[in-house]
Amino acid sequence: MKIRSQICGVLAAGCAVGVVVPQRAAAVISDEQFNQLVNKVDRDDQRIDQLEKTHQQDVQIHVQDQQKIHELEQKLGETHTIATGAAQKAEAASQMQPVASIAAGPSAKHNFMMVGDAEVQFAKPEGQHSGFQLADFAPIFLYRGGDDVLFEAGFDFMLANNAPGSAGYTTTVNLSFATLDYLWNDYVTVVGGNMILPLGTYNERGAGWLNKIPDSPMARGILQGNGVGMQLRGAVPIGDSGQMFTYAVYGVNGPGSTQTNTIALQNTIDLTSGNVSYPNMHANPSGGGRLGWFYAWKPHTDLELGLSGQSGEWDNNGQLLWSAAVLDAALHITPYFEARGEYIHTWQETADLGTAHPRGWWVQAGYKLAGLNLDLPYLSNLELLGRFDTLNDGLGTKTERVTAGFVYYFSNTLLFEGDYEFVHSRGGPAAATPGLLLQLSYGF
Repeated sequence: MKIRSQICGVLAAGCAVGVVVPQRAAAVISDEQFNQLVNKVDRDDQRIDQLEKTHQQDVQIHVQDQQKIHELEQKLGETHTIATGAAQKAEAASQMQPVASIAAGPSAKHNFMMVGDAEVQFAKPEGQHSGFQLADFAPIFLYRGGDDVLFEAGFDFMLANNAPGSAGYTTTVNLSFATLDYLWNDYVTVVGGNMILPLGTYNERGAGWLNKIPDSPMARGILQGNGVGMQLRGAVPIGDSGQMFTYAVYGVNGPGSTQTNTIALQNTIDLTSGNVSYPNMHANPSGGGRLGWFYAWKPHTDLELGLSGQSGEWDNNGQLLWSAAVLDAALHITPYFEARGEYIHTWQETADLGTAHPRGWWVQAGYKLAGLNLDLPYLSNLELLGRFDTLNDGLGTKTERVTAGFVYYFSNTLLFEGDYEFVHSRGGPAAATPGLLLQLSYGF
């Protein structure tokens, strides 16, 4: 306001001078210049008003800051009081502890877990009575002993009907596998024990409730499923494109004979590595392995190809060889479609029949109806499945089977599976029985 009064005084003095000075001097300041001076004074007045408003806002902000600082000081004091009380309580508690310190043990990295699956199966073979065929409980015990040591063991408790429609049941308990794994580094894992052999991928990834079809492909029966020995396995990424190279190499006891080697082929070889009386009937182990290539080019869309094999002695005298080769493939397109299959070829030397060639292949595909986006909850829980598999036993009999089935998902782990199997055989008795199979499976 003082600045405004000074400006008004200057204007008044100027007017007085204008009256007193001679007429000639008044002519020096024109009207235009006078108007410019008035406009300048108005602009200065507006700026002064704006400065006064800004100053008032600054004062208000300063007052608010002072209030916040005061509140923070109060909270800081309360926190200090609480911390002081906690420290006093901790000191009092420490005085109550034993004087002798307790030795520190290993870090708490031990984990124990039980997973697995259970199934109950109903069958109606063609030309036979229907009945519940089996009930199976297969727990898997997992134990982690640290960052680098893992142990796993799987058991199979099965109650099987000797013949559909009969009252006779047989209970069996098997140790499916038991291995000790050592994680050597990011690319190598050392495995020892009773191992599931990586001949193809079915045994490791498709058995039990994961199979989606109640029974296994026929050609899997001509392969050794597990063996006692040592294995190195791992995976190596290929760049950043989603590709991966996987490998496994192993040595195991291999298949052994508990019979003489001069009778029919199907009775001369035991693909379960022998029994309790004859754990191994030859001196040299079998060797094998698998090489795989995995490529995922976008989420839920990937392709995997693998080649595996095994060879070694199988007879009592260590003179005859058993060998196998497996080509496997798996394809996923979106979360709703998958297809996979294997081609299996084996060579078995015999003393009376020469070298036999049991072989077969299978392919299986499935589509989840949720991919149709039909907004029908029950229908969307269905997956339709189809499988074709064949087996040539190497003795002149060839069996072909076509399976059409479904899976209804009560949840991701509770499945109701059903299929009907059509079987055709040439040259001898079929390796499978046609009919209806229903199965309730639960994975945990």
